Amino acid sequence: MNSERPEERDAPEPAEPTAPDDRADGSPIGRRVLLGTLGLGALGVVAAPTLQRGLEAFLGGVSGKDPTGLTGLLPNGGGFRYYSVTASVPRKDDTNYRLTVDGMVDRPASYTLADLRALPQTRLVHDIQCVTGWRVPKTPFEGVRLSTLLDAAGVDPSAGAVRFTCFDGAYTESLTLDQARRSDVLVALKMQDKPVGHNHGGPVRLYVAPMYFYKSAKWLSGITVTRAVRPGYWEERGYDVDAWVGRSNGRDDAPTG
Repeated sequence: MNSERPEERDAPEPAEPTAPDDRADGSPIGRRVLLGTLGLGALGVVAAPTLQRGLEAFLGGVSGKDPTGLTGLLPNGGGFRYYSVTASVPRKDDTNYRLTVDGMVDRPASYTLADLRALPQTRLVHDIQCVTGWRVPKTPFEGVRLSTLLDAAGVDPSAGAVRFTCFDGAYTESLTLDQARRSDVLVALKMQDKPVGHNHGGPVRLYVAPMYFYKSAKWLSGITVTRAVRPGYWEERGYDVDAWVGRSNGRDDAPTG
C-alpha cells in the first residue's frame, strides 16, 4: 500500500500485496499473512496500545528482534508503518524529480524541487490517523498548499476534481476540487521538520490533514485536474473515496473547517 491502507471490513480481498518498502530484501509477503496482520490492525482501533505491545513482544521474542519481519506491518500508536503496492520504488532527488500539473488547466507546469521550495511554505501540525488503528499525534508537515499550484495553473471552471499519480508507477488518489483547495491540504516537502525521506514518500508527497492517511499519497509525481473524481488505487478495490477522519467507515460527521 502506498500510504496507510484502510481496514478490511466489508471490502473485497485485495490483489497480492508486497512487503513494506523498508524491508531490506524487498521480497513479497503472502496474502494470508498480510491479511492476518491487517485483521489485527482492525482490532487495534479498539485496543491498540495494549494489543500492539503484546503482539510486538510475541513476534520479537525475548531477544527483541523480529525474525519474521512482520512487526513493521502491525498498527502502532506511536510510530508510522510504511507500505508500497509495488515491489520497489525508484529514488528521486534534486537532479531528477519533477512534479507535473496538467489536465483541465490553462497553464500546465512542471516543478523541480527547487521550484517547490521557492514557493510560500505552510506548516501544519495534526494527528496522523490510519484506519487500521495506529496513530501518530501532533505530526508536523510543511510544504506548498495544493491550492497555490492549482491557482497558478488556472483551473477550468468546468473542472470538479484532482487526480494524483505517483512515481512508483501504480498508486493513484483523487480529491474533489473543493477538498483539494482546503488550506490543510499540502504538497509536502518536510515531515517532522525534516525533508520527506524515501520511505515516507519523499522527496514530495501529498498531505491531506483531515482524512485518513491513505489519502496522503506518497512519491507524488503528477497532479491532474479532471472533470470528476476517479477512485484511487485502494478505492478501486472497495475502500472509501471520502475518507474523513471520524466519518469514513461509519464513524462521526466530517470536519467542516
